Amino acid sequence: MGSLAETWVYLSASPLFHLTLTLVAFQAASWLFERGGRSPFLNPVLGAVLIVVAVLVLTGTDYATYFQGAQFVHFLLGPATVALAVPLYRQWHRVKRSALAITVSLLCGSLTAILTAVAVTRLMGGSGALLASVAPKSVTAPVAMAIAEELGGLPSLTAVLVIVTGIFGAMFGPMLLNLLGIRDWQARGLAMGTASHGIGTARALQVNETAGAFSGLAMGLNAVATALLLPLLWALLLRFGLV
Repeated sequence: MGSLAETWVYLSASPLFHLTLTLVAFQAASWLFERGGRSPFLNPVLGAVLIVVAVLVLTGTDYATYFQGAQFVHFLLGPATVALAVPLYRQWHRVKRSALAITVSLLCGSLTAILTAVAVTRLMGGSGALLASVAPKSVTAPVAMAIAEELGGLPSLTAVLVIVTGIFGAMFGPMLLNLLGIRDWQARGLAMGTASHGIGTARALQVNETAGAFSGLAMGLNAVATALLLPLLWALLLRFGLV
């Protein structure tokens, strides 16, 4: 037992261990997702998060130690995001034909995501810092955290809300679109990317390439739209004492 404990101490201090943990957790969650018939309730991201959190809690490992290994996966988020340009390029002829509809849809979606989040949080008695943290929840994490910090929110809380929003959108977004009778893959992709950023885009890519391309486009443009619109909207809300 002493030898086993010493081995564990050595492994847990190695960044390679936590990198391996992250990859194995996602592979296990993906396997479960496939075995479960791709049920939205078995979302691989959610499954991987639960596995990693369980291991960290059981072993008493702090986040800083874990991130020494996980930072390698974090680094790959940049290239993975850029790679979304490939399916978008393949669908570029459709994007050009629908430029006006895409612009209007993105602006409406961005404003709806902001206003509904602020309104619900306000009605539940949330503070100004909480309102600023939840407002950019539908934007990809780095942009959302920067916006929240600028508005006086809590970037760490925003990061959690962004992940929860993405997982929730990936789980229930397709079902909601089916219930609403929305069958067009372009519209479905725009909705997923606008509402649930990268995690929703990953789910859209699993279903249909066109939906994935438009979801990636919506994710990127929504980040730009929110970064421009939210500070202006926030100043207006402050002026009328609504936040």
